[in-house]
Amino acid sequence: MIISLPPGDFRAYLFDCDGTIADSMPLHYLAWTQALGEWDCVFPEDLFYDWGGRPVADIIASLNESHGLAMPVEAVARRREELYRRLLPQLTAVPGVVPHIEDGYQRIPMAVVSGSTRDSVTVSLTTLGLLDKFDVMVCAGDYAKPKPDPEGYLRAAEHLGVPPEACLVFEDTDMGIQAATAAGMASVRVPPPRQG
Repeated sequence: MIISLPPGDFRAYLFDCDGTIADSMPLHYLAWTQALGEWDCVFPEDLFYDWGGRPVADIIASLNESHGLAMPVEAVARRREELYRRLLPQLTAVPGVVPHIEDGYQRIPMAVVSGSTRDSVTVSLTTLGLLDKFDVMVCAGDYAKPKPDPEGYLRAAEHLGVPPEACLVFEDTDMGIQAATAAGMASVRVPPPRQG
């Protein structure tokens, strides 16, 4: 899979993590279904992918509301993360993205902007041997409004000292692309590996 970049003189690359750098979405879905199954809660796979980029706590709150449940958000989030970590030996990188990370490393500043927790992003990038490639990480808890709000991407650009219009965002979800556009940044859509 070759991911072509749009034309432009970009001075920073900003990457989503899950589904963009790490081919982690199938593993996250498996962890979700196992954790929610303990509460007899069903999370349809199409809804999981539609909600890509949403913070874990928001997803659990929405599932509680739609299913009439009272799952403890923190406990379910911890359990889901524990189950995900057990699956990490199966984690691989999204093939077409790694060459852009390698090309940008030590040439231009790079950041990760994720709806996942810092711990989850750190363990995924460490597993892939890519953690040291990034200058900045902006994760759940580092911003108030999740994607499609541009706050996370704007924070990353600010930390890197690069104006938003000089940033290129790599994203796999509609909400992420919307966030990049709202931030005034160019973006490139990363297709799911199964479609590549």
